[in-house]
Amino acid sequence: MTTTATDYRLIDSTLRDGSHAISHQYHDEDVIAIVKGLDAAGVQVIEIAHGDGLGGSSFNYGFSAVPEKELIAKACEVTTNAKIACLLLPGIGLADDLREVSEMGVSVARIAVHCTEADITEQHIKVAKGLGMEAIGFLMMAHMNTPEGLVEQALLMQSYGADTIYIADSAGAMTTEDVKVRVNALVQALDVPLGVHAHNNLAMAVSNSIAAFQEGARNLDGTSAGLGAGAGNCPTEILAAVSDKYGISTGVDALKLMDLAEEVVRPLMPRQQVIDRAGLILGYAGVYGSFLLHAERAANRYNVSQAEILLELGRRQVVGGQEDMIIDVALELAAKHAAQEEQA
Repeated sequence: MTTTATDYRLIDSTLRDGSHAISHQYHDEDVIAIVKGLDAAGVQVIEIAHGDGLGGSSFNYGFSAVPEKELIAKACEVTTNAKIACLLLPGIGLADDLREVSEMGVSVARIAVHCTEADITEQHIKVAKGLGMEAIGFLMMAHMNTPEGLVEQALLMQSYGADTIYIADSAGAMTTEDVKVRVNALVQALDVPLGVHAHNNLAMAVSNSIAAFQEGARNLDGTSAGLGAGAGNCPTEILAAVSDKYGISTGVDALKLMDLAEEVVRPLMPRQQVIDRAGLILGYAGVYGSFLLHAERAANRYNVSQAEILLELGRRQVVGGQEDMIIDVALELAAKHAAQEEQA
């Protein structure tokens, strides 16, 4: 399969989704090095924000080491060819945040909601369009909706003016067949391009991204060295290398991406992105990727099993924005175990 570079746009989310994995502790020099590396490799769009989007720096989601708009300004200053994108979750970020970052030079706005809540994106998609930005509708936790349900949600976003629609496997829970049927349904129904954002909790992020391309998705996401929530994202450098193997022209330099991952990003990582027990459980149980470190802290604080917390969150079908439930579940498990010990 040979295609042209215009058929495949890569959006790198190292400086947004990767923020989860380092507890939102990016500094100016990190942003400068990563943006310059991605830009030199030919990456078309670089996303930067707090892991939970504009306005996400908070007690509930975790505080950024450096205010995100300072980091966004640095990214806009040093990019040469790549567009700078942001992520906004309505209810966390505000329309005024979009206006502010637009003035800095951000030209792509991804408006992200749970995969059944597209109706709350209308205001922010229209604000982004009014600012002259590309507006991307971003449906998170896409494994929790049927192909038909995702089509309904995507058509709403399209009707609001979204230029591109994304489905995000935020829990890394989808099989290749899950991806194929969803992408096929969406490509058939939409008049705008489709994108896929894959996580690697089941070790399927690269294969799922390639499958999405084969079904017609023309926007794919990755992060350098897979840095991201849960067990990490689709590694940008591996996706580029595998695409080369398939004869897919991405317009990016896989070797430069490998250098960036090895020499810049890996040294920043407090731990390498591996699919350990907790990361695998996220995909197995269908739990939002950014819950991983929150669940680890709760497990240590209340002396309960992180695996138990994650499995229970999956059973309750908790979604992004319900991080407070992690503490509730940990407390309930601690009380349950205490009662069992007392009975014994």
